[in-house]
Amino acid sequence: MGKEMKKAGAAKRKKRPEAGESRVLLIGNPNVGKSTVFNALTGAARHTGNWTGKTVDSAVGYLKGSGRRIALCDLPGCYGLEATSPEENEVRAALAEGGASCAVIVCDASCLERSLNTALQTLSVTRRAVVCLNLADEAAKHGVFVDTEKLSELLGAEVVLTSAASGKGMKALAAAIVREASRGGDPVKMTDPPKPMWGEAARIASQCVTRDTDAFSARRLKLDRFLTGRLTGLFALAALLALVFYITMRGAEYPSRLISLGLSRLLQTVTRLLEKTPLPRDLISALCEGGLGTLFTVVAVMLPPMAIFFPLFTFLEDLGLLPRIAFDMDAPFRACGSCGKQALTCCMGFGCNAAGAIGCRMIDSPRERLIGVLTNSFIPCNGRLPSLAVLASLAAACAGSGGGAVSALILTGFLVLAVLMTLAVTKLLSVTLLRGKPSSFVLELPPFRRPKIGQILVRSLIDRTLFVLSRAAAVAFPAGLVLWLLSRGGAEAPICRVTAFLDPAGRLLGVDGASLTALITGLPANELIMPMLVKLYTGAADADMAAMRAVLTANGWGLKTTLCMTWLMLFHSPCAATLLTVRRETGSFGWMLLSVLLPASAGVLLAVLTAAVL
Repeated sequence: MGKEMKKAGAAKRKKRPEAGESRVLLIGNPNVGKSTVFNALTGAARHTGNWTGKTVDSAVGYLKGSGRRIALCDLPGCYGLEATSPEENEVRAALAEGGASCAVIVCDASCLERSLNTALQTLSVTRRAVVCLNLADEAAKHGVFVDTEKLSELLGAEVVLTSAASGKGMKALAAAIVREASRGGDPVKMTDPPKPMWGEAARIASQCVTRDTDAFSARRLKLDRFLTGRLTGLFALAALLALVFYITMRGAEYPSRLISLGLSRLLQTVTRLLEKTPLPRDLISALCEGGLGTLFTVVAVMLPPMAIFFPLFTFLEDLGLLPRIAFDMDAPFRACGSCGKQALTCCMGFGCNAAGAIGCRMIDSPRERLIGVLTNSFIPCNGRLPSLAVLASLAAACAGSGGGAVSALILTGFLVLAVLMTLAVTKLLSVTLLRGKPSSFVLELPPFRRPKIGQILVRSLIDRTLFVLSRAAAVAFPAGLVLWLLSRGGAEAPICRVTAFLDPAGRLLGVDGASLTALITGLPANELIMPMLVKLYTGAADADMAAMRAVLTANGWGLKTTLCMTWLMLFHSPCAATLLTVRRETGSFGWMLLSVLLPASAGVLLAVLTAAVL
C-alpha cells in the first residue's frame, strides 16, 4: 500500500522552463480562489469549487496578452510549507527544484491573517514574488478592509487587490507578474525548510486590517450552526437532498418523453433513408435497431435527469454546502476509522466515481486515502442515478403510491443506504486489511457565496452532463450492435442461451437471467444497464423513463424484484473508467479487484436476503 499511495497525488510538473520562457508558481491556501485567478490569467477552464481541497494536482497555463511566454503553474492549496501533507510536499518540491522566475502568492482578503503564514514562509525563501490579495469583493461585503500599501511595505513585495471571479484587478496583477518575472536576479529556489510564522502573521494583520463589525451577518452564523448542528445538520442535508431528487424526478419525466418521441421519429427517418440505399437489410437493422436504438434510449433516459440534477448539485457546491457535509460526517467516518474528508470524495462520487477516486488525493493519510478509493463506488454515480430513479418510482407504485414526493423519498433512502454501507465497509477495512487510527485534519468552512448562474450552467451542462453523456454514448452504440448480433436466431439466439443459463442464479437473487445479463453489460458503463434490459425484454430500445416502468411491470416486476434489482444496481461493480482510475491511484491490480468485489458482494448479499424474506 504505502509506496504507491504515497506517490498518489504527486502531479506531473514542468521541470524546467523552455528556452525564452519564464515560469511562475501560483501558491496559496485552499479556497482562496487560486484556480479562479489561474483561469482569469491564462484563459483556462480549470474546475473551481467553494470548498477546500478542490485542486489536488498541478496545472500549467500561459499568461494571456503579456507579450512574453510566461508559464503559470497552479499548485495545490496548502496552509504552509512544513511538508506535513501531500499538498505541502508538492509545493515544496516545486520551490526546491528551482527555475521559476517568481511566485504569485494568493491570499484571502477577507481572512488575511490565516493566509499570511504561507505568504511569509514563501517570502522567506524568495523576494521574487507578487502578493495577490483576492476575494476583495467578499471582504468588503463582510466589512473587512486591507491597507494594501501598508501590507506591501511590511511584506516587502508588491500587493495587488483583486476579485478574480469578476475580473477586477486582473490586468494589474498580470502587469505585476510581467514586471517581477522580467526582473533580474536569482530564480526562485528553496533550500532550507521555512518555519511557521503565526505570530508574525497576526502582527502584520493587526496593522493592515480594519473591520466594520456592523457588516457581519448574524443570519449567516445561525444558518451555519443549523447546518452543522449535531442533531439538525444531517437531517437538514438529507431533506435538501430529497428536495433535489424530487425536482429532478418530477422535472425529468416530460422532457424524457419528448426526447424519446423525437429520437424515435428521427430513427424512423434514418431507417427510411437507409432503406433507399443499396445497403443490406441486415446491416440497416443492425445500425438502426441495434446501435442507434440503444444510443437514443440512453440519451432519452439519461439527459433530462442529468440536465436537472447537475445544475442543482453545482448550485449547492458553489453555495458552500459540501464542506459542511464533510463537517457533519466527520464523526461517523472517524468512528469507522477514517476522517470527514472522505465525505467530500463521496460527494464527488455522485458525479463520477473515477473523479471521486482521484479526489481521494486530498486525504493526507495513505491508509485512509486507500480506504476512500476502495469504497467510493458504493456511492451511485450519475450513470446509475437515472436508473435508480426509475426503480424508485416503480417501488413507489408497487407500494401503492405513484407520487413524485414518495419516489424522491425512496430514492433518498437508497442514497442513505449507500452512505451507511460506505461507513460499514470503511469500518471493516480499518479493522482488517487497513488497520490504523483515524487521523485528524483541519477543515476550513468557506463562507456562503452567491452562486453565479451562468458559470453553473456552463460547468454543469457542458463540463459534466455532456461529458458524461458523450462517454456513455460512445459505449452505447457498439453495445447495441453486439446485442443485435447476439439476438439473431430467435429462441436459439446466443443471447437467449445466456439469459437462460443465468436465470437460476437470477432467481436466487430475486431477479431473472435478463436482469443479470443487463448488469453484466453495464461493466463498460453503468448507463447501459436499464436500456439493455428493456431491449432484452422487448427487442426494441427506444423508451423513455415512463415506458421503462411499463415494460418492467409487464414482465412481472413487483416489489421484491424491484428491490433486488435496486441492490444489485446500487452496489454494482465500478465501470471500466473507474477501475482504470483505481488501478492507477493504488498502483495495484489486487486493490482494483477488491474495489469490484466489495460493492458486488454487498449487492448480492442484500438481494439474496430480500429474495428470501419477501
